[in-house]
Amino acid sequence: MKRENSGTGRNRYHNFDKYPEKRVEGYPAYEGWDAVRRIVREETKSPVVAAEFYPEVCRKELVSELARTGYRMVDAESCCMSDEAYHKLIDPFLTDDRVFGIMNTLKLGDIYETQKIEELRAYVEGLVQSGERVILYGVGAALVAGEDADVIYFDMPRWEIQCRFKEGMSNWKTDNRDEDKLKKFKQGFFVEWRMADRHKRVLLNRMRWVADTVISGNPKIVSGDGFRQGLRQLSEEPFRLVPYYAPEVWGGQWMREICEIEGDADNYAWAFDGVPEENSIFLKFGDVRMEFPAIDAVFYRPKELLGSRVHARFGDEFPIRFDFLDTMGGQNLSLQVHPLTEYIQNTFGMHYTQDESYYILDCGDDAVVYLGLKEGIDKEQMLQELKEAQDGGSAFAAEKFVNIWKAKKHDHFLIPAGTVHCSGKDCMVLEISATPYIFTFKLWDWGRLGLDGRPRPVHIEHGRHVIQWDRTTEWVKENLLNHYETIREEAGYEEIRTGLHEREFIETRRYKLSKPVSYDCHDSVSMCNVVDGAGVVISSPTNAFAPFEAHYAETFIIPAGAKEFTLTPLKGECMVVRASIR
Repeated sequence: MKRENSGTGRNRYHNFDKYPEKRVEGYPAYEGWDAVRRIVREETKSPVVAAEFYPEVCRKELVSELARTGYRMVDAESCCMSDEAYHKLIDPFLTDDRVFGIMNTLKLGDIYETQKIEELRAYVEGLVQSGERVILYGVGAALVAGEDADVIYFDMPRWEIQCRFKEGMSNWKTDNRDEDKLKKFKQGFFVEWRMADRHKRVLLNRMRWVADTVISGNPKIVSGDGFRQGLRQLSEEPFRLVPYYAPEVWGGQWMREICEIEGDADNYAWAFDGVPEENSIFLKFGDVRMEFPAIDAVFYRPKELLGSRVHARFGDEFPIRFDFLDTMGGQNLSLQVHPLTEYIQNTFGMHYTQDESYYILDCGDDAVVYLGLKEGIDKEQMLQELKEAQDGGSAFAAEKFVNIWKAKKHDHFLIPAGTVHCSGKDCMVLEISATPYIFTFKLWDWGRLGLDGRPRPVHIEHGRHVIQWDRTTEWVKENLLNHYETIREEAGYEEIRTGLHEREFIETRRYKLSKPVSYDCHDSVSMCNVVDGAGVVISSPTNAFAPFEAHYAETFIIPAGAKEFTLTPLKGECMVVRASIR
């Protein structure tokens, strides 16, 4: 395949789009606080406006700016239980662990007290009868305001929240500004975001207006109808998520070059380009580009986006996840293992586990992957040496217990849960996995400190309960290494099944094409990545959606609602990896 030469010997097309957007026609959007206040005054019909906040929006800014409408500001969160009672309620879901909690079953209504709501509603009714207009604001404001209020939803994507945690923002109803960012994330992931998302689902069809609050001091707002039209398009047309990048102690330099990242971090370890629970979407209304949590699209039309049979199995959760792990010029990832399904269900309350695979997008000459255990090792000896190393003894000799496999570009290593593994240095991994992405049990982290100067969390005790000790050298060879099966081959086209393992619910295919080829969605959402070549055009054989471009290394989603699609190389030959649900 012909490559453009950047002087480094790597694929360089200079077309990676860091700001992908979906245009929504026919609905104006507005920018700035003056526009938001005008809409509150002129476009709302009810005398009571529920300004619903997602947890961790900038409450101080929103309250101050909304007060300039001249409306009476009433804090809906005054109806909540005390902060002390709230923490007593949620503490069992947080546990003492730095990383892992337990998925909660709480709703925002569980945090509010009925008597306080009744009293506040009576107070607001008195204000209305006296001729005042009221803004009830806060997390859960619509619960207090009742069904007749106009809802303006102030949203916030999770990656932005995590950045704000790092900068010192506290969790909802919590004074923890200086707390470890991992513990802040844990409280958001296991408690706050679950409650807020349950509430958001109920409000999606009630939202009269929706506001993007990502840029401090500069909100953007669109009608609920425009917002819902954008989500509807995402259930029927190919789209991309907004990628974001994060450094870590083991990170490399490949993404900085190929994705042309302009940040000043020493490295970029992760790129999240296909995680709807974390990533954003850009919807473009006229000249205004708005940023929303991508998971909103899944909540709004799960059956259409995921497909009927996938929706029946997973509900409104997006089950496939793509991300990049960059150790090019970096270090080994931590040696790790993921929990078995019964372990993640019984210990953390998750529905399914993180089966995954490593597709080698690029690598150095000496790249390796650690995968599976060697034949005849002593289980107790390995666990003992892991514990001793973690306690400050001799470094753990991973090569004594774990297989080390040579890696080359376009290899595919399958990693069902329970398999010990990690990427070595000088690998650029496209990680294809199920979505419960924080449940990684580190067994050994090579004696390193994290970027915060603290030891990174290691969970040997969790790991010992899930390691599958019979996944040794010969089993790995037979089951997990490049089990490619040619499905179709003809002039200008090759289709290969690359995995995953029979224990994993994701099916992956790799298409090599130099001509247009059409496919059926088969009632499943697909997540894809252009793993070689300049890019591909995704079009509809029936003109059901406008042609959509994806470029080298970009991840894109084809919703089940698209029904069928055609892939056409931008130029020459390209290769696309596609993951869907079996």
